[in-house]
Amino acid sequence: MKHTWVIAVLSLTASLSFAKGPAPAASAPAKTPTAQQQLMSTCNSEATGKKGDERKAFMQQCLSDGKKQQQSRMKVCNAEATGKKGDERKAFMSECLKK
Repeated sequence: MKHTWVIAVLSLTASLSFAKGPAPAASAPAKTPTAQQQLMSTCNSEATGKKGDERKAFMQQCLSDGKKQQQSRMKVCNAEATGKKGDERKAFMSECLKK
Protein backbone atom coordinates (compact mmCIF):
# COMPACT_ATOMS: atom_id res chain seq x y z
CA MET A 1 0.00 0.00 0.00
CA LYS A 2 2.82 2.38 0.93
CA HIS A 3 4.60 1.72 -2.36
CA THR A 4 1.41 2.42 -4.29
CA TRP A 5 1.14 5.91 -2.77
CA VAL A 6 4.78 6.66 -3.50
CA ILE A 7 4.37 5.59 -7.12
CA ALA A 8 1.16 7.59 -7.47
CA VAL A 9 2.78 10.75 -6.09
CA LEU A 10 5.85 10.36 -8.30
CA SER A 11 3.68 9.75 -11.35
CA LEU A 12 1.57 12.82 -10.64
CA THR A 13 4.65 14.98 -10.08
CA ALA A 14 6.26 13.76 -13.28
CA SER A 15 3.12 14.30 -15.34
CA LEU A 16 2.71 17.85 -14.02
CA SER A 17 6.31 18.76 -14.75
CA PHE A 18 6.06 17.43 -18.31
CA ALA A 19 2.75 19.20 -18.87
CA LYS A 20 4.36 22.60 -18.34
CA GLY A 21 7.03 22.03 -20.98
CA PRO A 22 10.21 24.04 -21.30
CA ALA A 23 10.15 27.78 -20.73
CA PRO A 24 10.25 29.77 -23.96
CA ALA A 25 13.71 31.10 -24.75
CA ALA A 26 12.34 34.42 -26.01
CA SER A 27 10.99 35.38 -22.58
CA ALA A 28 14.49 35.66 -21.09
CA PRO A 29 15.94 39.16 -21.50
CA ALA A 30 19.15 39.34 -23.48
CA LYS A 31 22.12 40.19 -21.30
CA THR A 32 24.63 42.69 -22.56
CA PRO A 33 28.18 41.40 -22.33
CA THR A 34 30.44 42.88 -19.69
CA ALA A 35 33.53 44.85 -20.65
CA GLN A 36 35.68 41.79 -19.92
CA GLN A 37 33.48 39.61 -22.12
CA GLN A 38 33.63 42.15 -24.94
CA LEU A 39 37.40 42.35 -24.62
CA MET A 40 37.71 38.56 -24.67
CA SER A 41 35.51 38.37 -27.77
CA THR A 42 37.55 41.03 -29.56
CA CYS A 43 40.90 39.42 -28.70
CA ASN A 44 39.55 36.00 -29.64
CA SER A 45 38.45 37.18 -33.08
CA GLU A 46 41.84 38.83 -33.65
CA ALA A 47 43.62 35.60 -32.69
CA THR A 48 42.14 33.54 -35.53
CA GLY A 49 44.82 31.58 -37.33
CA LYS A 50 47.17 31.50 -34.34
CA LYS A 51 47.69 28.23 -32.52
CA GLY A 52 49.39 26.88 -29.43
CA ASP A 53 51.96 29.06 -27.68
CA GLU A 54 51.65 31.82 -30.27
CA ARG A 55 47.91 32.13 -29.58
CA LYS A 56 48.42 31.99 -25.83
CA ALA A 57 51.04 34.77 -25.93
CA PHE A 58 48.85 36.87 -28.22
CA MET A 59 45.79 36.49 -25.98
CA GLN A 60 47.76 37.43 -22.85
CA GLN A 61 49.12 40.56 -24.53
CA CYS A 62 45.78 41.52 -26.06
CA LEU A 63 43.85 41.08 -22.80
CA SER A 64 46.53 42.96 -20.87
CA ASP A 65 46.41 45.90 -23.29
CA GLY A 66 42.63 45.90 -23.19
CA LYS A 67 42.57 46.02 -19.40
CA LYS A 68 44.97 48.96 -19.45
CA GLN A 69 42.72 50.75 -21.92
CA GLN A 70 39.68 50.00 -19.75
CA GLN A 71 41.43 51.37 -16.65
CA SER A 72 42.43 54.49 -18.55
CA ARG A 73 38.86 54.96 -19.79
CA MET A 74 37.60 54.50 -16.23
CA LYS A 75 39.88 57.28 -14.96
CA VAL A 76 38.74 59.68 -17.68
CA CYS A 77 35.04 58.91 -17.19
CA ASN A 78 35.39 59.14 -13.43
CA ALA A 79 36.94 62.60 -13.73
CA GLU A 80 34.17 63.74 -16.09
CA ALA A 81 31.48 62.41 -13.74
CA THR A 82 32.53 64.73 -10.91
CA GLY A 83 29.42 66.37 -9.45
CA LYS A 84 26.99 63.72 -10.70
CA LYS A 85 25.33 61.46 -8.14
CA GLY A 86 23.10 58.43 -7.97
CA ASP A 87 21.31 57.26 -11.09
CA GLU A 88 22.60 60.20 -13.12
CA ARG A 89 26.22 59.19 -12.40
CA LYS A 90 25.51 55.53 -13.04
CA ALA A 91 23.93 56.29 -16.42
CA PHE A 92 26.75 58.65 -17.37
CA MET A 93 29.47 56.15 -16.43
CA SER A 94 27.72 53.38 -18.35
CA GLU A 95 27.53 55.46 -21.52
CA CYS A 96 31.05 56.86 -21.10
CA LEU A 97 32.62 53.42 -20.66
CA LYS A 98 30.86 52.06 -23.76
CA LYS A 99 32.64 54.60 -26.00
